[in-house]
Amino acid sequence: MTNRPDFLESKIIDVEWGIEVRVVKPCNLYGCKIGDHSFIGPFVEIQEGAVVGRNCRVQSHSFICSQVTVEDDCFIGHGVLFTNDKFTQGKPSYDEDTWQKTYVGSGTSIGSGATILPVRITSNCLIGAGAVVTKDLTEPGVYVGNPARILRKA
Repeated sequence: MTNRPDFLESKIIDVEWGIEVRVVKPCNLYGCKIGDHSFIGPFVEIQEGAVVGRNCRVQSHSFICSQVTVEDDCFIGHGVLFTNDKFTQGKPSYDEDTWQKTYVGSGTSIGSGATILPVRITSNCLIGAGAVVTKDLTEPGVYVGNPARILRKA
């Protein structure tokens, strides 16, 4: 007897679709909501309970976990990662009751490779490529670095 892995296919199931949404496969989209006229690039995962608003663009290789809301007219660059677990116990939590929400306000753009922890981001922010957002962003502006800090106000 030989060891053989269990091969799984990417899936798109139980998605609430807006009108004229475009998706490039393969993707894992399940139990989420995608608003009107939005675009989802290849190799994106959007988990159950996540919401992507209208007129949004999510570029390839991005991960939007449960409890994330992205409002209308947002851009999510390539390889952007959201997390809902702050590892408060020093390791990943499998208890969804300990996970936290993330909110991205309308008109926000997030550069490629950024990491977004459970925070609240106000509308009309520009988050630079590779930034790590660890705290709420309460005023519109350009944010860069690790941890993300304001470079200039909008």
